[in-house]
Amino acid sequence: MNLDYFQLIDRIVDLNLDEKRITVEAQVPAAHTIFEGHFPGFPTMPGVLLTEAMAQSSGWLILGVLKFERMPFLAIVKEAKMRGFVSPGSLLTIEAKLEHEGSGFAVTKAKGRVGKELKCSAEITFGLAPFPDPALRVHMDAMANKIGFPLQAITND
Repeated sequence: MNLDYFQLIDRIVDLNLDEKRITVEAQVPAAHTIFEGHFPGFPTMPGVLLTEAMAQSSGWLILGVLKFERMPFLAIVKEAKMRGFVSPGSLLTIEAKLEHEGSGFAVTKAKGRVGKELKCSAEITFGLAPFPDPALRVHMDAMANKIGFPLQAITND
């Protein structure tokens, strides 16, 4: 995770476009200024950042399913549940499944675990739109390469 740049996904572990599922990993930093205030003496990953990590995981899944033709934008977070604390240094594994795509929207369900322990879950809705700027598309392609997005998954039909 690079919290300063809101890059919360470190690598894609598995992308299954047939099943419309993705698994990613995010290494929570062992030390970061965010933990100084959240919470002193009991550092824990903020729930809003766990939700963002689930949204980013879902976003990568949607980009794959749509073959990078449209950009997902967070619209609704529904049924977000924080089920346990995520400590600095933890390896967070997030799984997301695309439940619906159509009419300009996509809906996913995501879960975050540390080891086998469920820590968070949410249903997330995204608006889908053309990339608003060519520079953003170039940036997304670079990020896809950085986190190991399997581009062959969207180019081989």
